[in-house]
Amino acid sequence: MPDDELLLTDEDALLDLEAVEPVDPLKPVFAPLPVHEMTVPGIRSQVYCRLDQYLVDAFPGHSRSSFKEAIDQSLALVNGKPMKASYKVRAGDAIKVTLPITPHLLPQPENIPLEIILEDEYLAVINKPANMVVHPAKGNWSGTLVNALRYHFQHLSGINGDYRPGIVHRLDRDTTGAILIAKEEKTHRMLSMQFEERKVYKEYHALCQGILSRDSDYVEKAIGHDPRDRTKMAVFNFVDETKDIKPACTFYEVIERYEGYTYVKACPKTGRTHQIRVHLAHLGCPILADKAYSGRDHLLLSQLLNKTLEDDETLLTRQALHAHKLRFQHPIKGDWIEAVAPLPPEMVRTQEMLKQHRPWTNARRS
Repeated sequence: MPDDELLLTDEDALLDLEAVEPVDPLKPVFAPLPVHEMTVPGIRSQVYCRLDQYLVDAFPGHSRSSFKEAIDQSLALVNGKPMKASYKVRAGDAIKVTLPITPHLLPQPENIPLEIILEDEYLAVINKPANMVVHPAKGNWSGTLVNALRYHFQHLSGINGDYRPGIVHRLDRDTTGAILIAKEEKTHRMLSMQFEERKVYKEYHALCQGILSRDSDYVEKAIGHDPRDRTKMAVFNFVDETKDIKPACTFYEVIERYEGYTYVKACPKTGRTHQIRVHLAHLGCPILADKAYSGRDHLLLSQLLNKTLEDDETLLTRQALHAHKLRFQHPIKGDWIEAVAPLPPEMVRTQEMLKQHRPWTNARRS
Protein backbone atom coordinates (compact mmCIF):
# COMPACT_ATOMS: atom_id res chain seq x y z
CA MET A 1 0.00 0.00 0.00
CA PRO A 2 1.38 3.36 -0.77
CA ASP A 3 2.60 6.18 1.20
CA ASP A 4 0.07 8.13 -0.89
CA GLU A 5 -2.84 5.85 -0.07
CA LEU A 6 -2.23 3.21 2.58
CA LEU A 7 -5.08 1.03 3.84
CA LEU A 8 -4.96 0.26 7.54
CA THR A 9 -6.76 -2.99 8.40
CA ASP A 10 -8.37 -4.30 11.61
CA GLU A 11 -6.32 -4.95 14.72
CA ASP A 12 -7.27 -6.91 17.81
CA ALA A 13 -7.46 -4.11 20.36
CA LEU A 14 -10.44 -1.74 20.15
CA LEU A 15 -10.60 1.69 21.77
CA ASP A 16 -13.44 2.10 24.29
CA LEU A 17 -14.83 5.30 22.83
CA GLU A 18 -17.19 5.97 25.72
CA ALA A 19 -14.36 5.82 28.27
CA VAL A 20 -11.97 8.29 26.66
CA GLU A 21 -10.92 10.89 29.20
CA PRO A 22 -8.36 13.72 29.08
CA VAL A 23 -4.81 12.41 29.45
CA ASP A 24 -1.97 14.29 31.10
CA PRO A 25 0.24 15.20 28.09
CA LEU A 26 3.37 14.90 30.24
CA LYS A 27 2.53 11.45 31.57
CA PRO A 28 3.93 8.52 29.58
CA VAL A 29 1.28 5.94 28.70
CA PHE A 30 2.29 2.33 28.17
CA ALA A 31 0.57 0.93 25.10
CA PRO A 32 0.96 -2.87 25.01
CA LEU A 33 0.44 -4.35 21.59
CA PRO A 34 -1.06 -7.80 20.99
CA VAL A 35 0.80 -11.03 20.37
CA HIS A 36 0.43 -12.18 16.75
CA GLU A 37 0.56 -15.84 15.77
CA MET A 38 0.13 -17.61 12.45
CA THR A 39 1.18 -20.61 10.39
CA VAL A 40 2.57 -19.61 7.01
CA PRO A 41 0.33 -20.97 4.25
CA GLY A 42 1.51 -22.47 0.98
CA ILE A 43 3.04 -25.57 -0.54
CA ARG A 44 5.61 -27.36 1.62
CA SER A 45 9.14 -25.96 1.23
CA GLN A 46 7.87 -22.85 -0.61
CA VAL A 47 10.19 -19.95 0.29
CA TYR A 48 8.91 -16.41 0.84
CA CYS A 49 10.66 -13.13 1.64
CA ARG A 50 12.72 -12.08 4.65
CA LEU A 51 11.15 -12.40 8.09
CA ASP A 52 10.96 -8.66 8.74
CA GLN A 53 9.19 -8.00 5.43
CA TYR A 54 6.85 -10.97 5.89
CA LEU A 55 5.76 -9.67 9.30
CA VAL A 56 4.99 -6.23 7.86
CA ASP A 57 2.83 -7.79 5.13
CA ALA A 58 1.18 -10.39 7.37
CA PHE A 59 0.25 -8.05 10.22
CA PRO A 60 -0.62 -4.66 8.71
CA GLY A 61 -1.05 -1.62 10.91
CA HIS A 62 2.40 -1.88 12.53
CA SER A 63 5.59 -0.27 11.29
CA ARG A 64 8.66 -2.08 10.02
CA SER A 65 10.64 -0.52 12.89
CA SER A 66 8.28 -2.15 15.44
CA PHE A 67 8.98 -5.59 13.97
CA LYS A 68 12.70 -4.84 13.77
CA GLU A 69 12.70 -4.04 17.47
CA ALA A 70 10.81 -7.26 18.20
CA ILE A 71 13.35 -9.28 16.19
CA ASP A 72 16.29 -7.52 17.88
CA GLN A 73 14.80 -8.38 21.29
CA SER A 74 14.27 -12.05 20.29
CA LEU A 75 10.49 -11.56 20.48
CA ALA A 76 9.88 -12.91 16.97
CA LEU A 77 9.84 -16.71 17.10
CA VAL A 78 9.76 -19.10 14.16
CA ASN A 79 8.98 -22.69 15.13
CA GLY A 80 9.67 -21.69 18.72
CA LYS A 81 13.11 -20.16 18.09
CA PRO A 82 14.14 -16.49 17.71
CA MET A 83 15.24 -15.71 14.18
CA LYS A 84 17.16 -12.91 12.49
CA ALA A 85 15.49 -10.40 10.18
CA SER A 86 17.20 -12.03 7.18
CA TYR A 87 15.60 -15.45 7.79
CA LYS A 88 13.66 -16.56 4.70
CA VAL A 89 10.13 -17.52 5.71
CA ARG A 90 8.91 -20.93 4.48
CA ALA A 91 5.47 -22.48 4.10
CA GLY A 92 4.50 -24.28 7.30
CA ASP A 93 6.55 -22.06 9.61
CA ALA A 94 4.81 -21.29 12.91
CA ILE A 95 5.35 -17.61 13.66
CA LYS A 96 4.75 -15.90 16.99
CA VAL A 97 5.72 -12.26 17.42
CA THR A 98 5.25 -10.08 20.48
CA LEU A 99 5.67 -6.43 19.76
CA PRO A 100 7.64 -4.72 22.53
CA ILE A 101 5.85 -2.41 24.91
CA THR A 102 7.13 1.12 24.44
CA PRO A 103 6.13 4.19 26.46
CA HIS A 104 4.64 6.85 24.24
CA LEU A 105 2.32 9.72 24.83
CA LEU A 106 -1.19 9.02 23.65
CA PRO A 107 -2.14 11.48 20.91
CA GLN A 108 -3.64 14.54 22.57
CA PRO A 109 -6.55 16.55 21.17
CA GLU A 110 -5.12 19.64 19.47
CA ASN A 111 -7.11 22.58 18.15
CA ILE A 112 -5.74 22.35 14.62
CA PRO A 113 -8.11 23.78 11.99
CA LEU A 114 -9.66 21.14 9.72
CA GLU A 115 -11.53 21.58 6.45
CA ILE A 116 -14.40 19.10 6.69
CA ILE A 117 -15.76 18.35 3.21
CA LEU A 118 -18.70 16.26 4.45
CA GLU A 119 -19.79 14.62 7.67
CA ASP A 120 -22.56 12.55 9.21
CA GLU A 121 -22.88 10.40 12.34
CA TYR A 122 -20.90 7.55 10.73
CA LEU A 123 -18.02 9.11 8.80
CA ALA A 124 -16.33 12.27 7.61
CA VAL A 125 -14.13 13.33 4.71
CA ILE A 126 -11.34 15.80 5.48
CA ASN A 127 -9.32 17.95 3.08
CA LYS A 128 -5.87 17.23 4.53
CA PRO A 129 -3.36 20.07 4.27
CA ALA A 130 0.27 19.67 3.25
CA ASN A 131 3.00 18.98 5.81
CA MET A 132 0.64 17.01 8.06
CA VAL A 133 1.38 13.44 9.10
CA VAL A 134 -1.79 11.36 9.33
CA HIS A 135 -1.09 9.57 12.62
CA PRO A 136 1.53 9.75 15.39
CA ALA A 137 4.77 7.86 14.81
CA LYS A 138 8.43 8.16 15.66
CA GLY A 139 9.45 11.80 15.39
CA ASN A 140 5.84 13.00 14.94
CA TRP A 141 3.93 12.68 18.21
CA SER A 142 1.95 15.91 17.83
CA GLY A 143 0.50 18.09 15.10
CA THR A 144 -0.88 15.07 13.24
CA LEU A 145 -4.29 14.60 11.68
CA VAL A 146 -5.18 12.27 14.57
CA ASN A 147 -4.44 15.02 17.10
CA ALA A 148 -6.82 17.29 15.19
CA LEU A 149 -9.48 14.58 14.85
CA ARG A 150 -9.50 13.91 18.57
CA TYR A 151 -10.24 17.60 19.16
CA HIS A 152 -12.95 18.02 16.53
CA PHE A 153 -14.85 14.70 16.84
CA GLN A 154 -16.39 13.15 19.95
CA HIS A 155 -16.37 9.61 18.55
CA LEU A 156 -13.87 7.85 16.28
CA SER A 157 -13.52 4.20 15.33
CA GLY A 158 -11.01 2.40 17.51
CA ILE A 159 -10.28 -0.54 15.23
CA ASN A 160 -6.75 0.65 14.50
CA GLY A 161 -5.90 1.34 18.11
CA ASP A 162 -5.19 4.39 20.24
CA TYR A 163 -2.72 5.90 17.80
CA ARG A 164 -4.88 5.70 14.66
CA PRO A 165 -8.47 6.36 15.77
CA GLY A 166 -10.79 6.73 12.79
CA ILE A 167 -8.06 6.25 10.20
CA VAL A 168 -9.25 4.03 7.33
CA HIS A 169 -6.55 4.86 4.79
CA ARG A 170 -3.58 7.21 4.66
CA LEU A 171 -2.10 9.99 2.57
CA ASP A 172 1.56 10.89 2.44
CA ARG A 173 2.68 13.81 4.60
CA ASP A 174 3.03 16.20 1.63
CA THR A 175 0.05 14.94 -0.36
CA THR A 176 -3.02 17.10 0.18
CA GLY A 177 -6.67 16.26 -0.30
CA ALA A 178 -9.58 13.99 0.56
CA ILE A 179 -9.09 11.46 3.33
CA LEU A 180 -11.90 9.31 4.73
CA ILE A 181 -12.50 8.98 8.50
CA ALA A 182 -14.72 6.42 10.27
CA LYS A 183 -16.55 7.32 13.47
CA GLU A 184 -17.57 3.81 14.52
CA GLU A 185 -16.40 0.23 14.05
CA LYS A 186 -18.99 -1.21 11.64
CA THR A 187 -18.51 1.72 9.27
CA HIS A 188 -14.74 1.30 9.49
CA ARG A 189 -14.82 -2.40 8.65
CA MET A 190 -17.15 -1.92 5.69
CA LEU A 191 -15.11 0.99 4.31
CA SER A 192 -11.93 -1.05 4.68
CA MET A 193 -13.56 -3.84 2.69
CA GLN A 194 -14.43 -1.39 -0.10
CA PHE A 195 -10.79 -0.31 -0.28
CA GLU A 196 -9.54 -3.90 -0.26
CA GLU A 197 -11.96 -4.86 -3.03
CA ARG A 198 -10.98 -1.74 -5.02
CA LYS A 199 -14.51 -0.38 -5.03
CA VAL A 200 -13.44 3.09 -3.90
CA TYR A 201 -12.79 5.50 -6.77
CA LYS A 202 -9.69 7.59 -6.04
CA GLU A 203 -8.74 10.50 -8.25
CA TYR A 204 -5.53 12.48 -7.81
CA HIS A 205 -4.42 15.62 -9.62
CA ALA A 206 -0.75 16.32 -10.24
CA LEU A 207 1.40 18.97 -11.91
CA CYS A 208 4.29 17.30 -13.70
CA GLN A 209 7.45 18.29 -15.48
CA GLY A 210 7.52 17.03 -19.06
CA ILE A 211 4.88 16.28 -21.68
CA LEU A 212 2.70 13.16 -21.63
CA SER A 213 2.32 12.26 -25.30
CA ARG A 214 -0.92 10.28 -24.91
CA ASP A 215 -4.15 11.88 -23.79
CA SER A 216 -4.90 8.88 -21.57
CA ASP A 217 -3.42 5.48 -20.85
CA TYR A 218 -2.63 2.88 -18.19
CA VAL A 219 0.76 2.34 -16.59
CA GLU A 220 1.10 -1.32 -15.62
CA LYS A 221 4.51 -1.72 -14.04
CA ALA A 222 5.35 -3.67 -10.90
CA ILE A 223 6.67 -1.64 -7.98
CA GLY A 224 9.20 -2.60 -5.32
CA HIS A 225 11.91 -1.03 -3.21
CA ASP A 226 14.68 0.65 -5.17
CA PRO A 227 17.74 -1.59 -4.62
CA ARG A 228 19.97 1.50 -4.60
CA ASP A 229 17.89 3.48 -2.09
CA ARG A 230 15.49 1.70 0.28
CA THR A 231 13.65 4.96 1.04
CA LYS A 232 12.45 5.06 -2.57
CA MET A 233 10.42 2.78 -4.81
CA ALA A 234 11.15 1.74 -8.39
CA VAL A 235 9.40 0.05 -11.32
CA PHE A 236 10.24 -3.50 -12.37
CA ASN A 237 9.43 -5.54 -15.46
CA PHE A 238 8.53 -8.58 -13.37
CA VAL A 239 6.57 -9.51 -10.26
CA ASP A 240 8.32 -11.30 -7.40
CA GLU A 241 6.25 -11.46 -4.21
CA THR A 242 9.18 -13.00 -2.31
CA LYS A 243 11.12 -9.78 -2.91
CA ASP A 244 8.08 -7.56 -2.30
CA ILE A 245 7.85 -6.59 -5.99
CA LYS A 246 4.12 -6.36 -6.61
CA PRO A 247 1.90 -5.60 -9.61
CA ALA A 248 0.73 -1.99 -9.88
CA CYS A 249 -1.63 -0.21 -12.27
CA THR A 250 -2.40 3.51 -12.64
CA PHE A 251 -4.81 5.09 -15.12
CA TYR A 252 -3.95 8.63 -16.15
CA GLU A 253 -5.60 11.29 -18.27
CA VAL A 254 -4.17 14.63 -19.38
CA ILE A 255 -6.20 17.57 -18.10
CA GLU A 256 -4.04 20.27 -19.68
CA ARG A 257 -0.66 20.59 -21.36
CA TYR A 258 1.73 23.50 -21.10
CA GLU A 259 5.12 24.09 -22.68
CA GLY A 260 7.28 21.55 -20.87
CA TYR A 261 4.67 20.67 -18.24
CA THR A 262 1.49 18.60 -17.85
CA TYR A 263 -1.52 18.79 -15.54
CA VAL A 264 -2.74 15.23 -15.12
CA LYS A 265 -5.46 13.17 -13.46
CA ALA A 266 -4.26 9.86 -12.02
CA CYS A 267 -6.43 7.04 -10.69
CA PRO A 268 -4.53 4.21 -8.97
CA LYS A 269 -6.13 0.81 -9.45
CA THR A 270 -3.77 -0.79 -6.95
CA GLY A 271 -2.28 0.72 -3.82
CA ARG A 272 1.50 0.56 -3.74
CA THR A 273 3.89 2.84 -1.90
CA HIS A 274 4.55 6.02 -3.92
CA GLN A 275 2.63 4.45 -6.82
CA ILE A 276 1.50 7.58 -8.68
CA ARG A 277 4.82 9.34 -8.10
CA VAL A 278 6.84 6.36 -9.33
CA HIS A 279 4.65 5.65 -12.38
CA LEU A 280 4.63 9.28 -13.56
CA ALA A 281 8.40 9.52 -13.09
CA HIS A 282 8.75 6.29 -15.09
CA LEU A 283 6.88 8.00 -17.96
CA GLY A 284 9.42 10.82 -17.87
CA CYS A 285 7.04 13.25 -16.15
CA PRO A 286 7.94 13.41 -12.44
CA ILE A 287 5.67 15.43 -10.17
CA LEU A 288 6.90 18.97 -9.56
CA ALA A 289 8.81 19.55 -6.29
CA ASP A 290 8.89 15.81 -5.54
CA LYS A 291 12.42 15.59 -4.17
CA ALA A 292 12.56 11.79 -4.22
CA TYR A 293 11.66 11.41 -7.89
CA SER A 294 12.32 14.79 -9.53
CA GLY A 295 15.42 15.84 -7.61
CA ARG A 296 13.91 19.17 -6.45
CA ASP A 297 11.93 19.89 -3.30
CA HIS A 298 10.61 23.27 -4.46
CA LEU A 299 9.67 25.26 -7.55
CA LEU A 300 10.50 28.92 -8.07
CA LEU A 301 8.88 31.19 -10.61
CA SER A 302 12.36 31.87 -12.01
CA GLN A 303 12.80 28.14 -12.64
CA LEU A 304 9.49 28.00 -14.46
CA LEU A 305 10.46 31.02 -16.58
CA ASN A 306 14.04 29.79 -16.91
CA LYS A 307 15.47 33.22 -16.15
CA THR A 308 16.71 35.24 -13.19
CA LEU A 309 14.12 37.40 -11.43
CA GLU A 310 14.85 40.28 -9.10
CA ASP A 311 11.68 39.55 -7.10
CA ASP A 312 11.41 35.78 -7.28
CA GLU A 313 8.41 33.79 -6.01
CA THR A 314 8.30 30.36 -4.46
CA LEU A 315 5.45 28.49 -6.10
CA LEU A 316 5.82 25.06 -4.50
CA THR A 317 7.59 23.76 -1.41
CA ARG A 318 6.27 20.18 -1.65
CA GLN A 319 5.19 17.66 -4.26
CA ALA A 320 2.30 18.90 -6.43
CA LEU A 321 0.07 15.88 -5.77
CA HIS A 322 -3.50 16.26 -4.50
CA ALA A 323 -6.18 13.67 -3.65
CA HIS A 324 -8.97 15.44 -5.51
CA LYS A 325 -11.91 13.05 -5.33
CA LEU A 326 -13.22 10.02 -3.46
CA ARG A 327 -16.31 8.09 -4.53
CA PHE A 328 -17.63 5.27 -2.34
CA GLN A 329 -20.83 3.64 -1.13
CA HIS A 330 -22.02 4.72 2.29
CA PRO A 331 -21.60 1.59 4.45
CA ILE A 332 -24.77 2.19 6.47
CA LYS A 333 -27.10 4.26 4.28
CA GLY A 334 -26.21 2.56 1.01
CA ASP A 335 -26.12 5.69 -1.17
CA TRP A 336 -23.10 6.58 -3.29
CA ILE A 337 -21.07 9.54 -2.05
CA GLU A 338 -18.68 11.70 -4.03
CA ALA A 339 -16.38 13.97 -2.02
CA VAL A 340 -14.30 16.58 -3.85
CA ALA A 341 -11.39 18.44 -2.30
CA PRO A 342 -10.55 21.69 -4.14
CA LEU A 343 -6.98 22.21 -5.27
CA PRO A 344 -4.78 23.90 -2.65
CA PRO A 345 -3.79 27.54 -3.32
CA GLU A 346 -0.17 26.77 -4.18
CA MET A 347 -1.20 24.36 -6.95
CA VAL A 348 -3.79 26.83 -8.25
CA ARG A 349 -1.14 29.56 -8.32
CA THR A 350 1.36 27.30 -10.11
CA GLN A 351 -1.27 26.36 -12.68
CA GLU A 352 -2.04 30.06 -13.27
CA MET A 353 1.65 30.78 -13.88
CA LEU A 354 1.88 27.85 -16.27
CA LYS A 355 -1.12 29.12 -18.23
CA GLN A 356 0.32 32.61 -18.34
CA HIS A 357 3.96 31.86 -19.06
CA ARG A 358 3.96 28.35 -20.55
CA PRO A 359 0.83 28.16 -22.77
CA TRP A 360 0.35 25.19 -25.07
CA THR A 361 -1.90 26.14 -27.98
CA ASN A 362 -3.12 22.56 -28.49
CA ALA A 363 -3.83 21.99 -24.80
CA ARG A 364 -6.65 19.56 -24.08
CA ARG A 365 -8.98 20.24 -21.19
CA SER A 366 -11.31 17.81 -19.46
